[in-house]
Amino acid sequence: MPPRTRGGYTSTAPRRRPTGSERRRRVQLREVEPEHPRHDRDETEEVLEGAPGGPIDRCILRSFHKHVAAKIWLGEDRAPLKLVNHGAKLQLWELDVERSRIYETVQRSGLAPLISCSHQVASRPMLSAFCERWQPETTTFHLPFGEMTITLDDVASILHIPITGSMISFSQPLRVDDANALLVELLGTTDVEASRETEQCRSPSVRLQWLRENFSTITDVSSDDDIDFATRAFLLHLVGCTLFADKSATSVGVVYLELFRDLSMVGSYAWGAACLAFMYRQLTTATRFEVRQLGGYLTLLQAWIYEHFPEMFSSPDMAYIESRPRALRWRPHVIPDSLQSLRERLDRLQSSDVCWEPYVDHRAEHPFPDIAWFSGCIKCGLVVEPYHPERVLRQFGHIQTIPPRPFAPPRPDRSILLDQYWERWTDHVLIDQSRGRRCHYSGESVAEYMAWYDRISHRIVQPPHLRSGFTTDARSSLPSHTASTSDSRNARALRLLRHVISGGRQQSGDYFWGALNEAHSILAGSDETSASHSTPSPAPASHSTPSPATCPFFCPPTFVYPPPASVDPPPASIDPPPAAVDPPPASVAPPAPAAGPTASTTVYVRSKRKKKT
Repeated sequence: MPPRTRGGYTSTAPRRRPTGSERRRRVQLREVEPEHPRHDRDETEEVLEGAPGGPIDRCILRSFHKHVAAKIWLGEDRAPLKLVNHGAKLQLWELDVERSRIYETVQRSGLAPLISCSHQVASRPMLSAFCERWQPETTTFHLPFGEMTITLDDVASILHIPITGSMISFSQPLRVDDANALLVELLGTTDVEASRETEQCRSPSVRLQWLRENFSTITDVSSDDDIDFATRAFLLHLVGCTLFADKSATSVGVVYLELFRDLSMVGSYAWGAACLAFMYRQLTTATRFEVRQLGGYLTLLQAWIYEHFPEMFSSPDMAYIESRPRALRWRPHVIPDSLQSLRERLDRLQSSDVCWEPYVDHRAEHPFPDIAWFSGCIKCGLVVEPYHPERVLRQFGHIQTIPPRPFAPPRPDRSILLDQYWERWTDHVLIDQSRGRRCHYSGESVAEYMAWYDRISHRIVQPPHLRSGFTTDARSSLPSHTASTSDSRNARALRLLRHVISGGRQQSGDYFWGALNEAHSILAGSDETSASHSTPSPAPASHSTPSPATCPFFCPPTFVYPPPASVDPPPASIDPPPAAVDPPPASVAPPAPAAGPTASTTVYVRSKRKKKT
């Protein structure tokens, strides 16, 4: 047997012992060679340790020195991220009556809700501001009051796709030759067409436009093989536009085509868990300062923000019914605020500003899934990400305690062990002791949680010397009619409209008219009119111990708003504007002529003469 060298490979040549001169030369090199300084992780983190707002204890956020929030605190800035959103492309391939066989297969796969619930508009400043608060070690958003994240319950409620089933696994990256073979076998293309497409993409991928051009014309009258080819192409196009939208913005990986080999088994995969793992990885990549683009299914991220922060960002659709995915509950729109403004708004967030359990009304149609308590790793092919429900217990209605240290995900090549771990998910859910007690009020945490969170987190993103200066403390320096009267009117009108929106479409027309009439009176400054109606008692302003019944938009109203005494004639204080507003100032109006009729009288006479002629 040939000897084995120190490098680990075998050689047939005999091993030669070093001579004395070689040994002396090696000793001299060791003595002369200078010692290079070690750049350990702890020494690198000491550079940012003294920065205000940064984590003091680096045992959790070990890579924070590479985070975009660290660069922002040091004075560097990054523009809003470019977003990869294919919501409009889904409308280019419709499954009408002539393609009913394809639609039936898509419906059995559990992916049919993705066709209708994808948002066509995404807000760059809003998503960029939340991306700056994502921490890869914990896979959570670090906000001023604690951690939050997208859970499996959020995915199931927002998208209505399966979150249980087999994990999506790939043994190794797909090569271009293997991708061409899959296109020929599963889509019926020729070798020349497959090679030309992968060469144009310069990767084992195909363009979304190429899928539409070659397979969108197949109907039910085509052969069975052509219908199967078109079904696989549509499913590949669907997941490429939604769940696995990468930063190429035009193509989708052929590796996902293997999942559609057996069309009867497409519904057996945990698509929701794979989508969540892919979204985690895209957020992690976007936290690096040099990254300028965000991929993943942005409808999931945007709808999650609307659900948990309804007063800040959302625009609800009053025609929504609870049997549909929650992504359809919102009307996506572009936030007019700048990225810096949103940073400051998020820096001022409090626990009482969050709707911790937004799906209370949705439970009748979509019960809470027990797999959301799973604590372990979720994956999408070679992407493996940790999933920590113990860090966001408040989103499950439990008191938040100090969580254990997050675990690092294992290597993707250990996919068999991860699949077995996921298949026995019932053995790896949080036990009752780890879940803790139920909250007495929304957002409750133990007394020592915030002191611990201050040490390990980066709570504030916008540096103090770069803030706009218009904060809560700065409001006291404004004039009294702006700081007190305007704020109080806005707060009263918002509380009133909040109850109107939460009531849904079951209210009568008098109810809506009376509420809008009173909101208009409040904003116009007609306190006499607003005081004449019996307004519902709002929640206390302190929000120290809010109850689940005060959660905005989602909890049913506990009152019946009485219609105003006289609905048809609006109050007299609303129609006529104040006298000081109607006439222009004397310094602005042109001077009147010395003799003859005034300018306004002249215009009136001329108009009457024209009407008579």
